[in-house]
Amino acid sequence: MTVSGLPRRVHLGYALGSLVTGAFGTVPGLLLLPYLTDTLGVAAGMAALLVLLPKAWDVLVNPVAGRISDRTRSRWGPRRPYLLAGGLALAVLFASIFAAPFGTGPAAGAYVAVAFLATATAFAFFQVPYVAMPAELTADPAERTRMMGWRIAVLALAILVSGAVAPAVVTGGGGGVPGHRWMGLFVAALIVAGTVGAFLGTRTAPVGMAGESEPSLRAQLAVAAGNRPFRALLVCFVVQSAGVATVLAGVKYFADQVLAAPDTGPTLLFACFVGPALLVMPLWTRVGARAGKRAGLVAASLLFAAGATALVAAPALPAAGVYAVVALIGAGYAGQQVFALAMLPDCIAYDTARTGRRQAGVFTGLWTAGETFGLALGPGIYGLVLQFSGYVSSSTGVAAAQPATARLGVLLGFTLLPALLVATPVVLLRTYTLPPTPTPRSDDHGVVVGEESR
Repeated sequence: MTVSGLPRRVHLGYALGSLVTGAFGTVPGLLLLPYLTDTLGVAAGMAALLVLLPKAWDVLVNPVAGRISDRTRSRWGPRRPYLLAGGLALAVLFASIFAAPFGTGPAAGAYVAVAFLATATAFAFFQVPYVAMPAELTADPAERTRMMGWRIAVLALAILVSGAVAPAVVTGGGGGVPGHRWMGLFVAALIVAGTVGAFLGTRTAPVGMAGESEPSLRAQLAVAAGNRPFRALLVCFVVQSAGVATVLAGVKYFADQVLAAPDTGPTLLFACFVGPALLVMPLWTRVGARAGKRAGLVAASLLFAAGATALVAAPALPAAGVYAVVALIGAGYAGQQVFALAMLPDCIAYDTARTGRRQAGVFTGLWTAGETFGLALGPGIYGLVLQFSGYVSSSTGVAAAQPATARLGVLLGFTLLPALLVATPVVLLRTYTLPPTPTPRSDDHGVVVGEESR
């Protein structure tokens, strides 16, 4: 392990892994539910279960992936072998989700569920070791924060490219099943690029060792449960991830039913949601430098919720006004991501100091399990809202005409529901406290370093 001074090429190499996490964390939440309801003809309620259940599996498999990587010993270190194997498997399996070998109908929906389950498993074995790496590459909070700055920048770019381009690829590929097949290949190529980039880019980094850990998975989970700051941050992040995911799941439906812009609306909405991340990141890091990461996370969450609530008025607003409000929501989303991801390594370092044992894989396994479950829960909830509001499915690749109740469900699921899910859990952060270290200062990105998040 090194104290500080990782070369910039390692920072960039590590950050390239966010091409993988950004693409897989975005595209299924954005397109999978509409693919099931409007292309394969699966009823909205069933589609919600098909999206939710495979990701619920991650709650079990992610901590296992963390424990396995914690115990791995290789010349590439405990994490990098899984970056390569998990990432390449993920690319192949992701493309298979949209291959549609059984056409449309119930059999097609069952196939998607199985393929999505396998893909989620591969993603666990990439993401858990990937998120664990910063806490082992350096013991310096400043260095970890710099790594997070690079990672968040690439993550924002990956989310913007994958989320904005994927719907355009579907349209350009002819829509329906053919368009989704081309989209699957496009995202698979993006995942391969991120996998190879992260694996090769970190080859000169300190190998790092997972260190001594608790003797059993149950004991390790008990230690994680005893870390009160981590518990508070995790529960908050999981619920908020579900809120963010309801927005992603509703983009296509909102564009169709509220904006009446099925072709250009999804890409513009998504670009407005994610694009501000590249612009407001310096502002949020300055907020963190002045007020602390916890206060920054609260502020970003409330901004998100305020924008989502205001969007209830979308049917009465001009399109430009709707896109402006979505950009406001996106600014809040950017702050949520940067602060939560910067606070996680602080929790891991705090636990190492508290227990004398380094077990980053278990903490990141729980974190990624919660995140992926939240990202799946959002579309699941949104699908149930559609079902109860009377949404009519289609197997033509084009949304069917909807009753007024379904259009209202589309609107409320895209606005008030995510506002509640993002604003409510911030009260849990009252119990998030970490002991500061001396001499706080700011890194190159403006986020407070030299102290643990407060």
